[in-house]
Amino acid sequence: MATNKIELRTVNVTRYITPLREGGSLPALAEADDDFKYVLKFRGAGHGVKALIAELLGGEIARTLGLRVPELVFAKLDEAFGRSEGDEEIQDLLKGSQGLNLALHFLSGALTFDPVVITVDENLASKIVWLDAFITNIDRTVKNTNMLIWHKELWLIDHGATFYFQHAWGDWEKAAVSPFPYIKDHVLLSQATTVEEIHSEMIALLPDEKLQEITNLIPLDWLNWEGAEMNAAEIREVYYQFLVLRRNNANNFVKQIQDARETLV
Repeated sequence: MATNKIELRTVNVTRYITPLREGGSLPALAEADDDFKYVLKFRGAGHGVKALIAELLGGEIARTLGLRVPELVFAKLDEAFGRSEGDEEIQDLLKGSQGLNLALHFLSGALTFDPVVITVDENLASKIVWLDAFITNIDRTVKNTNMLIWHKELWLIDHGATFYFQHAWGDWEKAAVSPFPYIKDHVLLSQATTVEEIHSEMIALLPDEKLQEITNLIPLDWLNWEGAEMNAAEIREVYYQFLVLRRNNANNFVKQIQDARETLV
């Protein structure tokens, strides 16, 4: 059972190195005051803080399940940061992202996972597919694997497209108990042959107190949504209740995985 307390460090971004023009969120390679490089995700981009919340929850749940994820840190952007940036689009992004953002430790020299070249161990593949069905990750496909090979090990990245229920907030309970049909497009589905065997192990690693600990990581600053009927603490509680309800009904998405695998045969 997962017992280690999760703690995220906070760093101050000191240097914007280069944009990583992948998708619509314009993440960037940046350096912080601890002298490490990070892939910086901005609160002022795309789906804003909701993408950061998804990245945070998805990444730390994956880590809790024993999967490799680059270290996540809270990253502060000073109001003066980026004033010298010549690109107006990037300058606007930086201005709109002042305050607390999220960053992943940059895995220097990592290679994009190629499913044609690399075969993943069936237990590892099954755990990743289970994870992605649990967190409703629509973005780990052949076209966009969101996995890296670093030091000959498989690392998971980019969980900003998970928990899409948060974009239709009123249906969160229905979303929590629903299967996950998009799992049919998962890049590792064909190799995930032991999902049923690892299912109990995954459930055991996500007790209520661990799910509470993970959702408590969400900064209240990210939960003050304009026009929201709930306050920040109430919104955070919904995320926790969603995770508990989804874990308690995990058989629904496990069956969906099995059904999707049968169509591959």
